[in-house]
Amino acid sequence: MDNDSGPVLYAEAGASWWPLLWGPVFAVVGVGVELLTGPVSVLFWSLVAFGLLIPTALWVQGRQRLYSVRLTPAALREGREELRLSDIAEVEGVEPRAGATVLGGGWDIPKGTGGVPIRLADGTVVLGWARDADALRRALHGLLPSSREKLGP
Repeated sequence: MDNDSGPVLYAEAGASWWPLLWGPVFAVVGVGVELLTGPVSVLFWSLVAFGLLIPTALWVQGRQRLYSVRLTPAALREGREELRLSDIAEVEGVEPRAGATVLGGGWDIPKGTGGVPIRLADGTVVLGWARDADALRRALHGLLPSSREKLGP
């Protein structure tokens, strides 16, 4: 199911690409130290920079897949799991339950995020998450049919 069409109403990337600079910066520091102490091995430090770049790129890409949040008028995507908005009953006043399923497939919400309890149309409660949980809750609440009925036409 791919309901990512439409405008993005809330999004979190999961990770930024700036950690890719770690390897090259480490290599530049290594070259600087070698400049002060003797001959410089540019080939070695180039291999070090490249060698650190590849696993870091894989790490960032993995975090972006597993920890991204995207809300459109059609669906909420938490990591690799997608929940259609038509399946959501309410987000305000929902109490988190022990053992509630965490969206995205983890055992617990990711570190550094806050939980957003969501009651589904079938009555079950699942746990969404975001770095700014209140902003996600507000964005979700504004999209639900029950909240629009309370506001009137």
